[in-house]
Amino acid sequence: MAVGQMEMALGARAPDFRLPATDGRTYALKDAAGENGAVIVFICNHCPYVKAVIGRLTADARALMGEGVGFAAISSNDAASYPEDSFPKMREFALAHDFPFPYLHDETQEVARAYGAVCTPDFFGFDRDLKLKYRGRLDEGRTTPPPPNARRELLEAMRAIAAGLPAPANQVPSIGCSIKWRAGRG
Repeated sequence: MAVGQMEMALGARAPDFRLPATDGRTYALKDAAGENGAVIVFICNHCPYVKAVIGRLTADARALMGEGVGFAAISSNDAASYPEDSFPKMREFALAHDFPFPYLHDETQEVARAYGAVCTPDFFGFDRDLKLKYRGRLDEGRTTPPPPNARRELLEAMRAIAAGLPAPANQVPSIGCSIKWRAGRG
């Protein structure tokens, strides 16, 4: 974890942002949020954990977006040290995986710091008031698929939150590659 980085507490309001996306637009938090909440996930292109879950992540995002939960992915990695995570490569990654959501570039890494993001993928689930209710993983899968009949933890949690029900008490943190902070900024 980066020095001086604060973890966002459950119940905290989502930090606003304004970031360029691979689709040529610029998005603020309000643009990414849906009427029933929002998921903000920090990902990157090169991480084996992201590559392993990207199909399931995209499928669950489509389902949630169809139910009024907004979704956006953010890459905050230092592209100078990790060229595979550059903005042009982000465009290629989004197209290759048919993202139904905006893929945003956090070049300054300020948004990752504001959210307290620590890894890729790192999921933040917010209710309709944009208060943090879920800080867990997508599912049990890591660099391999989850076991058969595994729970779809993010999907289930966000459906409950969207319905105004309590968030799950047991939220298992996501595991992945660390955010690649720029030298001298960690």
